Amino acid sequence: MASHLANIFGTEQDRVNCSFYYKIGACRHGDRCSRKHIKPAFSQTILLPNVYHNPAHDPVCKLTEKELQEGFDAVYEDLYCELAKFGHLLELHVCDNVGDHLIGNVYARYEWETEAQTAVDNLNDRWYAGRPLYAELSPVTDFREACCRQNENGECNRGGFCNFMHLRLASPELVRSLRHGQRLERRLHPQQSTGGGGWEPSKSRARSASPRRKGGNDGEDRWTRK
Repeated sequence: MASHLANIFGTEQDRVNCSFYYKIGACRHGDRCSRKHIKPAFSQTILLPNVYHNPAHDPVCKLTEKELQEGFDAVYEDLYCELAKFGHLLELHVCDNVGDHLIGNVYARYEWETEAQTAVDNLNDRWYAGRPLYAELSPVTDFREACCRQNENGECNRGGFCNFMHLRLASPELVRSLRHGQRLERRLHPQQSTGGGGWEPSKSRARSASPRRKGGNDGEDRWTRK
């Protein structure tokens, strides 16, 4: 019996624990779910809920696809550079869903559980873009299982209300550049640490995460302390 329960833990066959929570780190029923959402005590993955608000979801948005991509690339770079300070960042994913439990969710997976914990401890004392951050450890370990495969093939008929992750993708050249920068800095400065043993990006790489706005400050720092 114990072996059977272990095999079905967190799957759709598990009648006690919520399979959606263990797959995607969130559930549309929230606290009202009839199954358990047991938050992990240790994990390589952290969740920052409701961080990214895609302007394209605003009915009055007049930005072009190029402007939308440039704005998101700025957000992605800003998040990557900050999160990589706490440890070796293996994956960074941003949800483009519009359902309450997934909208704007940011997931970051580190090499070590201690790095993820350092990130959570630090980020819960921070604000981003004028809003407080609420970081937590997430049970998600395999983003291939968490993402909507139909969406990746352009076939999901639920759109942004799908219960699986629809990811907003940064430009491939930006992702390659950020990963290369992290690898290079870790190789050149293996002893450099900012609390979690991560990558401290140079000032030349840091930039505002917000799209350009008339009268706005392009160099505005969107990370603040509570």
